[in-house]
Amino acid sequence: MTDRGESALRTSQNVFEVGPSKMTWMGDKLVIDINEMGAPPMVGPVRGKVTLTPKFVTNLEVPLTPSGTHVWRPFAPSADIDVQLEAEGWQWDGHGYFDANFGTAALEDDFSYWTWGRYPHSKGSVCFYDADRRDGSTLDVGLLFQNDGEVQLLNSPPKVAMKRSLWQVRRETRADAGYKPVQVKGMLDAPFYSRSAVKTQFAGEEVVGVHEALDLNRFRSKIVKPMLACRVPRRAKWRFDTPPAE
Repeated sequence: MTDRGESALRTSQNVFEVGPSKMTWMGDKLVIDINEMGAPPMVGPVRGKVTLTPKFVTNLEVPLTPSGTHVWRPFAPSADIDVQLEAEGWQWDGHGYFDANFGTAALEDDFSYWTWGRYPHSKGSVCFYDADRRDGSTLDVGLLFQNDGEVQLLNSPPKVAMKRSLWQVRRETRADAGYKPVQVKGMLDAPFYSRSAVKTQFAGEEVVGVHEALDLNRFRSKIVKPMLACRVPRRAKWRFDTPPAE
């Protein structure tokens, strides 16, 4: 992931380009062409193609704050995915999803902490979104995206604490009463953020899905924020007409 200036952005009805990478909607598929550089400790080119085929596309927008300054948009909560990157062992296919967050304010101004999880289920895909807002209120969203594309609002099962991440980020998710969720695969571990594959149980069914925990008190720290530049390089002067060497 690379931060780039406005000169590196182009959009059209079916294409979204940021620098040398782009996302293209082709019929019923989203094709993501990646041409980036990895961050330490995996420095080097990251190139290839990811093809995502949604089971369905929703029109749902979930406000995360009462004022609507932040919105979660689950475009395709259930999808087939095919990954073909130019590195040995980085080719696979399976179950995936596609979502996005939009906002008009800084996350750390409106939230102190949140967790999110999406779990494939026999009835579709289950998503849990929980957050602590700066104003003292909380967010508690549980949704079942059924296999036929219908969306059902859930009475979320209890929050259950999980083992902290390697950086000691607090983690929790939803699970049936008496069940203990566990991480089954680490994906990303940072001082303020954890992303992993987690096994939990919902409505009596064990599921494994993607889980994230975000500590925005840590993120807003004057010590932590500068560290992002080490992981996310900046190419403010990149241009489509004369792109400089990466």
